[in-house]
Amino acid sequence: MIDLKIGIIVADEDEYKPFAAAVREGKYAEYSFLGRKGHKFSVKTEKGEAEVISLLCGIGKVNATAATAHLVDIGCNVILNYGLSGGINGVRRGDICLCDRFLEHDFDLTGIGYRLCEKPGQEYIYKANGELIKLFLETVCDARVGTAVSGDCFVCDETLRNTLKNEFGAMSCDMETAAIAYVCSFSEVPFLALRRISDDAGADASDSYREMNTSNEILLSDYVLTFIQRIIDSGFVGKSYEQC
Repeated sequence: MIDLKIGIIVADEDEYKPFAAAVREGKYAEYSFLGRKGHKFSVKTEKGEAEVISLLCGIGKVNATAATAHLVDIGCNVILNYGLSGGINGVRRGDICLCDRFLEHDFDLTGIGYRLCEKPGQEYIYKANGELIKLFLETVCDARVGTAVSGDCFVCDETLRNTLKNEFGAMSCDMETAAIAYVCSFSEVPFLALRRISDDAGADASDSYREMNTSNEILLSDYVLTFIQRIIDSGFVGKSYEQC
């Protein structure tokens, strides 16, 4: 019996293609959820084995939430995400980043007296798993760690970028990670998001993003596949479903 079941969520097809190509070099099965394609395969090392299910979820918080809830529901006890992000503060184009806190910057009840991002009666600042962050930093020691903010918009405006920096101390912005972190937080499933900075979230962000998204530089999928082996070898134990 395989105790470790890892779910991987990727939003963009160009970001997913290298991962899929690597998976297809070994033994795998096609996987799908709500019409979204994915793959199911096993990773073995001398110290253990993990079942991995990956999903190309589609862009945006709703797509990411649905995919995450599905992976948690089928018993994934670790969730990983990777993709490109806009750089907000303290990072440069090409930097590898680990997000340790997540907020939804477009959740706005300020009109009825709440703070931006605040959700009445519940936690609204979500956190990545500290042990997974430590494990990754043991392999990629120069990765940057900081706050990610997510919203259903592509940030390419300096005024909004400065707001995200000043209001939240954001390191990066994207369109999925906070939604994934929300599901993992309330399901108590360990989560890690690995991101690469593609642009500065300013006026030329769209061109910079497109250029990096179609390049073959620093494949995040390679980092993820290597990290899965590191998780197995470390003896990391994800959420236990014995009591479910």
